[in-house]
Amino acid sequence: MPEEASDVVVIGAGLIGLSVAWRLAADGIQVTVCDPTPGTQTSSVAAGMLAPVTEVEYGEDALLALNLASVAAWPGFAAELEALTGLPAGLNRTGTLSVAYDVDDAAAIRRLAEYQRRLGLEVEELTGRETRKREPLLAAGVTAGVWVAGDHSVDNRQTVAALLRATELVGVRLIRQRVTRILTTGTTATGVQLESGDTITAPQIVAAAGPWSAQLEGIPQELLPPVRPLKGEILRLRVPEAYRPALHHTVRATARGFAVYLVPRPGGELVVGATTSELGYDTRVLAGGVFSLLRDARMILPITDELELVESVAGLRPATPDNAPILGPSGIDGLLWATGHYRNGVLLTPITAQVIAETVQTGAVPELAAPFLASRFSEHGQADGSAETVPKVAR
Repeated sequence: MPEEASDVVVIGAGLIGLSVAWRLAADGIQVTVCDPTPGTQTSSVAAGMLAPVTEVEYGEDALLALNLASVAAWPGFAAELEALTGLPAGLNRTGTLSVAYDVDDAAAIRRLAEYQRRLGLEVEELTGRETRKREPLLAAGVTAGVWVAGDHSVDNRQTVAALLRATELVGVRLIRQRVTRILTTGTTATGVQLESGDTITAPQIVAAAGPWSAQLEGIPQELLPPVRPLKGEILRLRVPEAYRPALHHTVRATARGFAVYLVPRPGGELVVGATTSELGYDTRVLAGGVFSLLRDARMILPITDELELVESVAGLRPATPDNAPILGPSGIDGLLWATGHYRNGVLLTPITAQVIAETVQTGAVPELAAPFLASRFSEHGQADGSAETVPKVAR
């Protein structure tokens, strides 16, 4: 079987894998990315919300810090990507409006706003009238809102296209094949085997395979990441010229207890999402999912009925037991994880690339990423969250 060599092999060419490869190659490291369908899986399905504040959950303080660092990094990341490629990175800095349909919904978002303020986050509570003034096409029944100026969105498909071009420009080698096995010698990863039978040797492997990370062969069962696929259906609607812009900001709504979000794109597209279901690797779009999304969207934005349904698509989020990513050492020398980003993959793209690139080049995991080591799920995990070290790859 033919054998090739690289400084680093990245498994997975979604937003995470491509951004890691770009950062490393831009610093002079020889990088090979392996993926049979670059950029077309989870990364192309997402709505692209950059929402560390409006998506904060109770008790996720460490994840909030990582999310805030990444949203702060997004403008520079996008500008650098656009300067290199001449392509739009898709960043849309409009702010986010959380809205409530009835009084019970309003009570829920006010409780969350109180929690957000206790965390030191900037949120502004609005009356129903103030909310509709910001978004005139919202339903008359909308009773309250919370304005978050720092939560934005990105057209993730534009980001993927720009990253594919960026990796090409900095010399990343893209192999359109699936990695079937991690090759090891003793407790050290030495390379990967492709579906063709060819192998690539490398002193460092970065596994950014998203919901397929736990399917990688050659890794002891106890060291496989606890990542599972969580299905989500999303709709893409087209807004007629007469109604543009249907929305000026991303709208996250609670409608009679059901959550729905509507993300406007500058070109007239409106993304509506997302369902959540535990159905393994099933990516069929089901009628019930489409119905529930349209039902909730039209309750908040009545003109939804008059928009063209352009696409219905399902993707798989890489979920972990604590809803946080797995970054850094795997327990096997020479193998790093960059996976498990769940609903924050687009948001966490810049900071994940920064963390993994720094880990590869210095041999040390940055302090910001210490709470997200894979060892936190093991019986003898590092309870203090202290960083691990890994062999570094020289430029």
